Amino acid sequence: MPRTRALQLVGVPLDLGSGRRGVDMGPSAFRIAKLGPRLAALGHTVVDKGDLRHPVRETRSPGQPEKKYIREIARVCRQVYQTTAAALADDVTPIVIGGDHSLAVGSVAATAARARRRRRALGLLWVDAHGDMNSPSTTTSGNVHGMALAALLGPEPAELAAIGEGTPAVRPDRVALVGVRSLDQQEKDLVRASGVHVFTMSDIDRAGLAGVTRRALALILRGNADLHVSFDLDVCDPGIAPGVGTPVRGGLSYREAHMLMELVADTGRLRALDLVEVNPILDTHNMTAQLGVELALSALGQQIL
Repeated sequence: MPRTRALQLVGVPLDLGSGRRGVDMGPSAFRIAKLGPRLAALGHTVVDKGDLRHPVRETRSPGQPEKKYIREIARVCRQVYQTTAAALADDVTPIVIGGDHSLAVGSVAATAARARRRRRALGLLWVDAHGDMNSPSTTTSGNVHGMALAALLGPEPAELAAIGEGTPAVRPDRVALVGVRSLDQQEKDLVRASGVHVFTMSDIDRAGLAGVTRRALALILRGNADLHVSFDLDVCDPGIAPGVGTPVRGGLSYREAHMLMELVADTGRLRALDLVEVNPILDTHNMTAQLGVELALSALGQQIL
């Protein structure tokens, strides 16, 4: 049986960071797939905090084209930070369901602040088809969900990098980017220069998912570090996760995704989990949200035997 814990679901129906509508319905899709009840069936205590307040795109101006809706996104991320920090202070594990990946700026900053107060390091496992390390000066789209990891590493976009108790929120040598397979040329240069540990799908093909994940976790959790997992469903192959805003062929298989989460569970260090970028408009029979629920169960201790 898995170690039981107190869990809190936090819905963040944010789509301002994305270039396509629909991810604002992601939290509802996870609930329809019975995320809370299925976690409770494992023995965990689950409280669903509902959805955070969020602006509606049609009522807002994009503002600066190089970082669209940045003020509104920062406002939501501060809410995420406060809600996640409150859960962590009560020794509750937050599961933040989105919503586009920009919300992770708030959740990761909160986990980092909690680790810092406990005099521990924070290891960040960023599981994503994309690098999310563009800046306002390098982006070709202005979509802020492609800048979330850059903000956590600092210093841009400044409106997001300032969230939390310190800049940068995470150290690059404590970050592992796993499953990446879609980078534009300028972002490739940024990723190479960043100092984060990068494991592409090519690396996974060569070394196997288990070997890559064990290596990534060993690097970011050395010593006595806490773990935050930020999981973008577009890291999975569109054949098993069609309902994402930016699908890229050649992603993780069903068993590879589960193995990654099972290895996360084995660490016993998970402090917070983000599940993001589910777009029900593009999905088939809610299968992407259902996959996300199953992966959350694996990360929180569900076993085959």
